[in-house]
Amino acid sequence: MSDVGKWPRRAAVFGSTGGIGKALCHALAERGCETIYAGSRDGMEPVGTAFVPLAFDLADEASIADAAASMKDAPPEWVIVASGVLTLANGTGPERTFKRLDPNAMAEVFALNTIGPAMVAKHVLPLMPRDERFVFAALSARVGSISDNGLGGWHSYRASKAALNMLLKNFALEMGRTHRQGVVVGLHPGTVDSALSDPFQSNLPDGQLTKPGEAAANLLDVLAGVGPEKSGRVFDFKGEVVPA
Repeated sequence: MSDVGKWPRRAAVFGSTGGIGKALCHALAERGCETIYAGSRDGMEPVGTAFVPLAFDLADEASIADAAASMKDAPPEWVIVASGVLTLANGTGPERTFKRLDPNAMAEVFALNTIGPAMVAKHVLPLMPRDERFVFAALSARVGSISDNGLGGWHSYRASKAALNMLLKNFALEMGRTHRQGVVVGLHPGTVDSALSDPFQSNLPDGQLTKPGEAAANLLDVLAGVGPEKSGRVFDFKGEVVPA
């Protein structure tokens, strides 16, 4: 029997100090989740009785393996990878033309947006139960859709999210053979008022920018309503499928 609509007792958020990640942690706690493993680079936030801080580095597989191992005795029922990058720490933003492609910048974007979440899946999915519903979700983006791409540009970001979407589909198919109640999905949160979107907010139409708390509530509602028959897809904050 599927547990669609049921809130988890335990959840994990990788990227708990970002705008959406922190909001997801607090929203899970407010909705009655008893234990929230909160993964961040320093392993210090958020603070509260429901939170179990975990230290991990998205670019360091060993740290991800250690974080997963620490949850082995009481594994999360929901796992959300809420980390990612659009503008790099050195200020390099998304490329508007192929003439500005740089292999080092591309490698860093893929490391954080694609490879890092894949390593979380590698070490966390083995913890999931075979005969109960679980959720593994990663933040994606509508611009990762190939068929919906009518503008081009933002090459590394688009490609890294498209690659992430393919990996999530692969994971869903593989897990579905042995974990029939499992759900593996991507999530498009919309344009959220966060550090990631801050450099690109000036030209947004009125009403398009969403506060982190609202975005978190939307995404949790989506995850609560997705059954295993929809595993492998990417959903937006309204629960609608983002085309591949």
